[in-house]
Amino acid sequence: MRERLPEDLQVDPELIPYLLAAKAPSESLGEAADNRDDAATDGENNQKNPTDKDGLELTDAQLELVEQMRSRQRPASTLGPSTLENPKAKAIYESLLTRRAEHQIEPTLERVQGVLDYLGNPQELFHSIHVTGTNGKTSMARMIEALTDELGYRTGRFTSPHLVDVRERISIDREPITTDQFIAAYEDIEAQLAMWENDNPGSKLSFFEVLTVMAYALFADVPVHLAVVEVGMGGRWDATNVIDADTAVIGPISLEHEQWLGKGLANIAKEKSGIIKHAANVVVAHQPDEALEVIKAAAHAMDATLRYEGRDFEVIQRVPAVGGQMLTIRTSAATYQDIFLPLFGEFQAENAAVALTAVEAQLGGLALDGDSVARAFASVTSPGRLEVLHASPMIVADAGHNPGAALALARAIEDDLRWTHTVGIYSAMDDKDIETVLGVMEPVMGEIIVTTMPGERPAKLEKLQEIAEEVFGEDRVYALDCLTEAIGKAGELDDLQEAPPGSTGVMIFGSVVLAGMARKVLNQG
Repeated sequence: MRERLPEDLQVDPELIPYLLAAKAPSESLGEAADNRDDAATDGENNQKNPTDKDGLELTDAQLELVEQMRSRQRPASTLGPSTLENPKAKAIYESLLTRRAEHQIEPTLERVQGVLDYLGNPQELFHSIHVTGTNGKTSMARMIEALTDELGYRTGRFTSPHLVDVRERISIDREPITTDQFIAAYEDIEAQLAMWENDNPGSKLSFFEVLTVMAYALFADVPVHLAVVEVGMGGRWDATNVIDADTAVIGPISLEHEQWLGKGLANIAKEKSGIIKHAANVVVAHQPDEALEVIKAAAHAMDATLRYEGRDFEVIQRVPAVGGQMLTIRTSAATYQDIFLPLFGEFQAENAAVALTAVEAQLGGLALDGDSVARAFASVTSPGRLEVLHASPMIVADAGHNPGAALALARAIEDDLRWTHTVGIYSAMDDKDIETVLGVMEPVMGEIIVTTMPGERPAKLEKLQEIAEEVFGEDRVYALDCLTEAIGKAGELDDLQEAPPGSTGVMIFGSVVLAGMARKVLNQG
């Protein structure tokens, strides 16, 4: 049990998370706890030296490199100048935009696999963790990346979509690739891409497919030890699913993209289970029973090792704290106590448990070094996911755009932010379940401001206003066609509460595009 501070000690509340030192993991809760052997003499925390994927101890030279990586000072993550400020990078990006868009799905792995064959299959040159699910994929990928990086492995990450700049999608050592790397990554595949498309008339790769090939080729060229890859949509036929991932991660599943993934949870779970490879590890978040049974069957068919939340791992305790939350997480290997996660929401705590279990599984199933785990989670960021963009008034942006994400967001407003009054700013793509999302959010919001986004896919302002008025009532709905004006109006409504700072706030939600726009308006990133 943690020692209590003296009752008369005065501590700045904002420093509390940083004063709570994380403990190393305890012994396994399984048989290891009952059968301590000579290894216990190595120290009370039973910490182990890092091993490679196959469980072999690292050499002295490798250990020295690990220590160098652990001790290095990490610069703040930054994109630097926009990709569009470089003429060559801008031309490449604009050429990619002429290709089939991400939402225009033509399910097949043939195109990506074909170009990778021409490149010599670079995706076979690194280990990988593949992440799918309806919600939480990017956050889990970032947490896995932080953990493996802190443990000394050079890591690449491929996620989508981007908030502000396309280079966000591909990261090396937790940093978005540079403009020069973006240019080089495209030029390195350009000839083989053109050759394959010439050899296969009518089979032109999409925007997302080309980026997938670029990421895999770059990861092999760097090279990385491990790639953390987020599925674009579904799993079985997703462009990313040409990797033979050591570990498959399946986040929470709910109804989505039924026109592509099939009707009902069972069909969606079947598609997402398509990332499970033979004899791989499978780490699964809390699921509806219907989805879990499908995943279990898929794992059994592939002779995979299954770990799922509630049986093999769980969040034992979650305490909201200034700037995030304190967690205790149990896995099959250990219990990790007093872990500070600088993100809000119960769903982020559960994402952390999934990520931690995935890294344990990837590295042989042993407990990880507790100090490394604490440092990794304390450094995690998740832009656009319950991200605080402004302090007074408090403005938070969340990219959640489906009913499952809305439920998690509503709980976070009540349980973590604990606002007494919330002003919402909302926009969405036209094909989203707008009425259900607004219905979920209505009980936790005082007013809602609907606004627009650029392009052809977003819902029109008139449609958003009509649905919002049906859900909230006319007197609680405002419609403004400019996000800057919407933020200004939300600030006015927040000021009318005359409440203590931090007790009320503005929530911008409904789309990754809207969250990215908010970050630009409020000068984040």
